[in-house]
Amino acid sequence: MSDNKVQIFDTTLRDGEQVPGCKLNTEQKLIIAEQLDLLGVDIIEAGFPVSSPGDFKSVEAISKLVKKATVCGLTRSVENDIKVAGEALKYAVKPRIHTGIGTSESHIKFKFNSNPDAIIERAVNAVKYAKSFVEDVEFYAEDAGRTDNEYLARVCEAVIKAGATVLNIPDTTGYCLPHEYGAKIKYLKENVKGIDKAILSCHCHNDLGLATANSIEGVINGARQIECTINGIGERAGNTALEEVVMILKQHPYLNLDTGIQTEMLYGISQLVSDSMGIYTQPNKAIVGANAFAHSSGIHQDGVIKNRETYEIIDPKDVGVTESAIVLTARSGRAALAYRAKNIGYELTKLQLDEIYTNFLDFADQKKEVDDNDIHKIIENSKVYNEITSAE
Repeated sequence: MSDNKVQIFDTTLRDGEQVPGCKLNTEQKLIIAEQLDLLGVDIIEAGFPVSSPGDFKSVEAISKLVKKATVCGLTRSVENDIKVAGEALKYAVKPRIHTGIGTSESHIKFKFNSNPDAIIERAVNAVKYAKSFVEDVEFYAEDAGRTDNEYLARVCEAVIKAGATVLNIPDTTGYCLPHEYGAKIKYLKENVKGIDKAILSCHCHNDLGLATANSIEGVINGARQIECTINGIGERAGNTALEEVVMILKQHPYLNLDTGIQTEMLYGISQLVSDSMGIYTQPNKAIVGANAFAHSSGIHQDGVIKNRETYEIIDPKDVGVTESAIVLTARSGRAALAYRAKNIGYELTKLQLDEIYTNFLDFADQKKEVDDNDIHKIIENSKVYNEITSAE
């Protein structure tokens, strides 16, 4: 793999589906998996096979369907979990088992009632057992964000020796600041023996709104896989948003990091996931929100009409959006009104526009958004309507 290639590990169908009320049936999962494969993600985490017969069936079906991406199944460091995942993945062209265990002091003491050495032993045994089913084994050190770096390095070194090909360093609780998470990745790159035999992966949660920032800081410091979901859906406040990290790397080429994602598909797959899961995407969501390329402030509208790049750092077409939206509200200026009027057939002089704009503001103060039909009414009821129509 090229050193500047960042693999995209999509966990919409596993971590994303853990959102309350967002359960998908197998048919829905297959439709999304097919689109993810076309989108160009490198790994699709299809589910947690041991968790239910339905999830096993879905992972198995996705394994048969997906042709390009690696298909991954999640497990705990439990033999039966791993065995069941191996069975579910047996039809995959490129199968991966994702196994692991908590490594923070809190998890070791309270979750497992164990000790650091015993946790490493369990981790090693899990990886070795997973290797008996597949070559590609990813190990997750749950709560790595709050794990002591020196101990985390010991865990990573041990599982690499056992055969792990990917090391997932999750900020499970979304607690890390970006510089802290980046420093953790850098520490592992510099202190884990055999690190060149494995890929470091970022799996960041959004509890403090830092998931995307942490993932970007992770790849800047040497990670080469980002685990993410469409629309950033996931447990609690969600996961790193796929569309955000992909477009950040695309819009900052000097980072020399490439994902290979077909970005023109981002808006469409965002809509598909939102509709399938019945979960509303906030209008101001970066990249794929309804307002991501909508402008209602007069100052912004005037700039965008003159040159889109004055206020848009992304061409809407690059993410599958047809065009920017000039939304007319009481905050809109004359330039926006003239632009929208022209789109529906009215070429207004400056004097005509000044006359109509006064009526427009009165109308806009009574209504949140002025649509094309409203523009027709405003012009028809103006003093200059006859003058406008006679000039056409």
